[in-house]
Amino acid sequence: GAHFYATCWRCLAACRVGLLSLRKNRNANSRPADLRVVNRRGLWTRVQARQPRSARLWHLRGERPNPRTRPKMVTKAAAVLACLLGAAAAAEPYQVEFEITLKKGEKAKFTVEVYPDWAPLGAARFREIIDAGIWKAARFFRVVSGFMVQWGIPGKPSAAAEWREKKITDDPVAKSNERGTITFATSGKDSRTTQVFINFVDNKNLDGMGFSPFGKVIAGMETVDAIYAGHGESPDQGRIQSEGNSYLKKSFPALSYINSATLVSSTPPKDEA
Repeated sequence: GAHFYATCWRCLAACRVGLLSLRKNRNANSRPADLRVVNRRGLWTRVQARQPRSARLWHLRGERPNPRTRPKMVTKAAAVLACLLGAAAAAEPYQVEFEITLKKGEKAKFTVEVYPDWAPLGAARFREIIDAGIWKAARFFRVVSGFMVQWGIPGKPSAAAEWREKKITDDPVAKSNERGTITFATSGKDSRTTQVFINFVDNKNLDGMGFSPFGKVIAGMETVDAIYAGHGESPDQGRIQSEGNSYLKKSFPALSYINSATLVSSTPPKDEA
């Protein structure tokens, strides 16, 4: 008895988890139920137990037996179910409405719909960015007519420095970079952070380079087309990262920028009776 418990505790301490499996013998006249634990090599080891099942469970938990309390065997199943439900909810398309300033005194809107089945990791990161609100006042710093418009570096250097380190792995390309699609910019393999771009035209050549769209503009593409393009690719991304909007306001004051990016319902409103 004592030797059995000591052995179990050493095994549990070695693997740092209390993985326990009880197998009840169907034959009442045969040996007692076997206890399976994980040994130091990560392999299942079967040892014979002489104590009642409830007593063994409570002993391994370091608690006193309570005949009125039953182990909650559904805990893991409930956790798995919750994860599956969460994944299903995350896979639903969602919409984000952007309100932007095109130029001084002129505001406009466009709406992006995100499809997690196109690029799950990219869609999740986009949602994370929207929830964090780091794009408020962010400038459209790279606008190439006939190609794309790029943004995403936060206007505050502290936020830019924090998110620059939050890289995510690449998604396989499941959708082509057609006009109106939105895609994460990269600086190499598994380097996506917060910078994204919208394609002005069909840029199918980007597909083979690993650029994976995760959504598309479903309303207001004329607004995207009107984003100020006079500075082209002149703004220095390194200085944007280190100096933020202070650099852009001084050197490129005409850049269009984001006022707000808001998550909206993906379900059309119901007509009132």
